[in-house]
Amino acid sequence: MAWVNANTDAVDVDAVRFTGGQIRMVSKRLGLEVSMDRHSESFPLLNQKVTETPIQTSLLLRLGSSKVAPFLLGGPGWYKRKIELINGPDAADVKTTEFGWHAGAGLEVHAGRHFGIHGDYRFTFLKFGGDNNNGDGGFLGGILPSLPSHRGSQWTLGFTVYF
Repeated sequence: MAWVNANTDAVDVDAVRFTGGQIRMVSKRLGLEVSMDRHSESFPLLNQKVTETPIQTSLLLRLGSSKVAPFLLGGPGWYKRKIELINGPDAADVKTTEFGWHAGAGLEVHAGRHFGIHGDYRFTFLKFGGDNNNGDGGFLGGILPSLPSHRGSQWTLGFTVYF
C-alpha cells in the first residue's frame, strides 16, 4: 500500500491510497526493487474515471543486517495516467506517461526467516540543479549546489516473503 501526496500549496489535497505489488531481489547490503501500484477514482459529475499507475524501479542500500534494518532507496519511475469517459466513446480516452526520479529512506523488520515488514518515505519527481525557486543560484547563497526539489511524496508499507 502507498499513500501519495501531491506537493502543492495552491490546493489542500488529501493523500490518495494506492494498492499494488513489488518484487525485490536483495543481498545483505544491496537490492533491486520493481513496484507497481494502482488507483482508480470516478467523478460522475465530470463523467470521468481517472486511473493512475506508477511503476518504480529502485536500488536499495541496506544500512544494517539485524532484525530491524534501515535502508536507502532511489531510482527512476514511470507514472501513467488514464482519463476515460464513464459514458462515452473510448476514442475520447486520454493516456499520459510521465518520467521522474524518486529517493527515500525506510525501515525493514524481519519478523521471521521468510517474512518481513517494511515501510519507507519517498520523494517523487526529484529535480536536481536549478535555483530551487530561491533566486540565489544555489544553497547558502551559491556556496553549495542547490538541494533537489520534488513535486510529491509517498509513504509505502509492504510485506515481503523471502524464498
